[in-house]
Amino acid sequence: MSKFKNKKNTQLPEISTASLPDIVFMLLFFFMVATVMRNDTLMIQNMLPYADQVEKLDTKLIMNIYAGKPSSRYRDVGSEARIQLNDKFADIKDIKAFILAERALKRPGEVPFLITSLKVDKETKMGLVGDIKKELREVQALKINYTTNRGEAKDNFNR
Repeated sequence: MSKFKNKKNTQLPEISTASLPDIVFMLLFFFMVATVMRNDTLMIQNMLPYADQVEKLDTKLIMNIYAGKPSSRYRDVGSEARIQLNDKFADIKDIKAFILAERALKRPGEVPFLITSLKVDKETKMGLVGDIKKELREVQALKINYTTNRGEAKDNFNR
């Protein structure tokens, strides 16, 4: 008769860690591809108005100007509508220097295609928007885009 061996004293083999670096690099590449870095830190409230005829811009040649009331973290600067250029609050007179600085960062062939995008809170008064447009006119930044949310225009009146 054959003898049966008792396997109670045998240990499990060690886990192979040979593929561990591959897994780590795959995760690293996944997060590098899937992560989108934010360009600007928003310091204002920016509830965009709704519009029903919206087109997506396919260009990366966009300069953003934000306008709205300061968010709750930045109430120490006041509660009336402010302008934000990049990551700081600005006055109307700072818009010219901002546009000229953004143009200087671009290649000369790209400058005619630059678009100024106004991201204005729906509670902001049109006087501020008019002042911004006047400053843009003075530096010949005539391509203006108004950023909105897709929806029905009548939803702008519902609070």
